[in-house]
Amino acid sequence: MKKIILFIYSLYALLVFILLMLIAFPFIAIVSFFGTYGGNAVYKIAKIWGKIWYFCICIKHKNYFESVPDKNKQYIFVANHSSYMDIPALVRCMQQPYRVLGKYEMVKIPIFGFIYKCAVILVERSSAEKRAKSFHDLKQALAKGLSIFIFPEGTFNETDKPLKNFYDGAFRIAIETKTPILPIIFLDTIHRLPPSHLFRLTPGISRAVFLKPIEVNDYTSTSEIDILKSIVYNEMEKALIKYRTKAIKLSTYNN
Repeated sequence: MKKIILFIYSLYALLVFILLMLIAFPFIAIVSFFGTYGGNAVYKIAKIWGKIWYFCICIKHKNYFESVPDKNKQYIFVANHSSYMDIPALVRCMQQPYRVLGKYEMVKIPIFGFIYKCAVILVERSSAEKRAKSFHDLKQALAKGLSIFIFPEGTFNETDKPLKNFYDGAFRIAIETKTPILPIIFLDTIHRLPPSHLFRLTPGISRAVFLKPIEVNDYTSTSEIDILKSIVYNEMEKALIKYRTKAIKLSTYNN
């Protein structure tokens, strides 16, 4: 009986998602022609879309802060990746102009793929040339005054560990551009929707915790990527273990 209820709820959530996507589509199509400002508008529309969707499916989002990001400062945001629900949580939690690094495969989904392409910097890891282009595009976004958001694990973490191994990209860009890294951890997305059970979505809370930014000014060479990567990994791992095993007691801002 529980599986049937979850299936019906998940189907309802999917239908509402598609309906809202169809409503948002023409607005996104129009603003997508306006360069950087249009890109920022796409994320604002997506945030409204996310808020309405969460309300309709009874998911409540909360942000928690060990350190509140400076909205006038650029960061390389990195987060753990364990569920398709990480994407709406990402859209809900961000407070400043940014661009996300996303998988190229998602553009193949009808309608959603167009919206996705308007919103993200695409990476196709099977091609060295295309990886280099996405790396360049991320640095260009920073040069335009935007922050960037990367899942350094690359794919869903389906291991029994808090995190998978990280790719180098976010940390290489941080060192080369002297942009601080700000880790975020998503605590509940894997419980809302496990990656291997697409029709097991559950209502409830969705929490994002902003950790303290990690400055990179002291890193002078890309040969220090592994050191920086290890520091960020350890901070995120400790936070995931801590906050998943006890109640959060931090200043909050509901978004």
